[in-house]
Amino acid sequence: MTSILGISAFYHDSAACILKDGKIIAAAQEERFTRKKHDPSYPYNAIEFVLEFANLKLSEVDKIVFFEKPFLKFERLLETYVAFAPKGFISFAKAMPLWIKEKLFQKNLLFNKLKTHDEKYKSDENIFFSDHHLSHAASAFFPSPFKEAVILTADGVGEWATTTVAVGKDNNLEIKKEIHFPHSLGLLYSAFTYYTGFKVNSGEYKLMGLAPYGTPIYENKIKELIDIKEDGSFRLNQKYFNYATGLTMTNENFNNLFGQKPRNPQNEKLTQFHMDIAASIQKVTEQIMIKLAKAIRREYGIKNLCLAGGVALNCVANGKILKEKIFENIWIQPAAGDAGGSLGAALALWHIEHNNIRKVNSHDDMNGSYLGNEFSQEEIEKQLKIAGANFETMEYENLIEKTSEFLSNEKAIGWFQGRMEFGPRALGGRSILGDPRSEKMQKNLNLKVKYRESFRPFAPSVLREDLYDWFDMNVDSPYMLLVANIKQNKKIEMTEEEKKLFGIDKLNIKRSEIPAITHVDYTARVQTVTKNVNNRYYDLILKFKEKTGCPVIVNTSFNVRGEPIVNSPTDAFNCFMGTELDFLVIGNCILDKNKQDPKLKRDYTKEFELD
Repeated sequence: MTSILGISAFYHDSAACILKDGKIIAAAQEERFTRKKHDPSYPYNAIEFVLEFANLKLSEVDKIVFFEKPFLKFERLLETYVAFAPKGFISFAKAMPLWIKEKLFQKNLLFNKLKTHDEKYKSDENIFFSDHHLSHAASAFFPSPFKEAVILTADGVGEWATTTVAVGKDNNLEIKKEIHFPHSLGLLYSAFTYYTGFKVNSGEYKLMGLAPYGTPIYENKIKELIDIKEDGSFRLNQKYFNYATGLTMTNENFNNLFGQKPRNPQNEKLTQFHMDIAASIQKVTEQIMIKLAKAIRREYGIKNLCLAGGVALNCVANGKILKEKIFENIWIQPAAGDAGGSLGAALALWHIEHNNIRKVNSHDDMNGSYLGNEFSQEEIEKQLKIAGANFETMEYENLIEKTSEFLSNEKAIGWFQGRMEFGPRALGGRSILGDPRSEKMQKNLNLKVKYRESFRPFAPSVLREDLYDWFDMNVDSPYMLLVANIKQNKKIEMTEEEKKLFGIDKLNIKRSEIPAITHVDYTARVQTVTKNVNNRYYDLILKFKEKTGCPVIVNTSFNVRGEPIVNSPTDAFNCFMGTELDFLVIGNCILDKNKQDPKLKRDYTKEFELD
């Protein structure tokens, strides 16, 4: 038996994963343990978890692999400074001490950190380094259900590459083309995230959620920033950006082009201007991704596409690629960002470096992305008792019956079951659930439970066999990474008066039979649920369907804004008591908010800063 530990760290979304003979055993992000969102630090807790889950000590692990190459990253830093000098000296001077002290000698740094797990770990000879974009591509191809695929990876920047095309066949994977820093689709999108007042590397999905409220009237101005070729390749005009040399994403030229300074989220509200900006950059991003997809389909003639990198989390763009029918099949790595790099680095080492045969799983090899920790009923009850919780334990059928009844009565439910998800999406393991038929559910969940902006959309979980009755899509979407239109016969068309409304005013208009998950443009980010992947979640939705005729429920991540998704029963109880959730269903326990000690209530509005 050969074991490989994969690690991603020191930028954002640190994570660890472990393979045994090429099989994915466990994977988790550090943020879930430290409770610091997008935690970039050395993933001590995640490594401890995956080792324990795999029943291994670190000294028993055969190979350890890091998801990128620090020397190449340092080369980019130096060459960028030389290319832009004397501009950028301040950011260069700020970065240098950390590189000289730690990052440049990362093998030594990693070795010293790894020793803290196991004093018997004596040598750094089993530490390897992967290429950032190879790690991304491997994370998308090797667990995919395809024997052969073309892999498109797009993110901010790895060592040099920002966008790559790779071809995978059997256990081989080769990067064929690259676009290099400073030309980056991920950084372009992040520039607009910054400009609209959201946090870079965490607020990009807000920009995507805001886009349907606007009109893409700035599309042509954005095209002054970026030269897009017919094959989707592009170059950014550095006159408008500051990320290569400065401490901000954009500069005065950028502000002058669009006519406003970046929004200060502390004292400036979102306006129609920001919605139109969001709509415009979203449209340009989609155009680039579609051009790239069409070009690589023509060039390589391969019918399967895999996607990875932070841009692959843009589920609206993914949905457009699907709708265009460019490829016969699409598979997206659920942990498409840097966390998934830990998994890709380990898989690349196993298959490419060690030339191990790959067995293709017709579903995929991600186990529904349920790769994190789970708690026994005994552990759940122990943690709840220590927290002072009042709970009732039920038989399985009764638990499903009761929970579906609460849902049909428009109650908001914390749902904590089985293994935790790997990646940014809650998929029925650590979720908050609601009734999609409720007109109040979206607003109530956003303002009373998540404590976040009211425009933020919620996703539907739907029984796979009922998907096509409710959505214009008929392919598996287990990871909530594809957006589809609501079926025409489920829509409620807007009146002429309602169509005249601007931006957020459209939020409270009932647009379909399932308004809580219907976005303002009649779309939804769909998760398909099957019995073989998540039996308990499937049974709940099926029971809800029996009661209501609706095979769809609202699914959002179990956390408040700014907080990582809950990891332990204690985290779940704290979040339950810090929000206006009505019930918590955890293992076989049901907790009623009205039966809890009021002294245990927490003020979650001040607990986590806005993300």
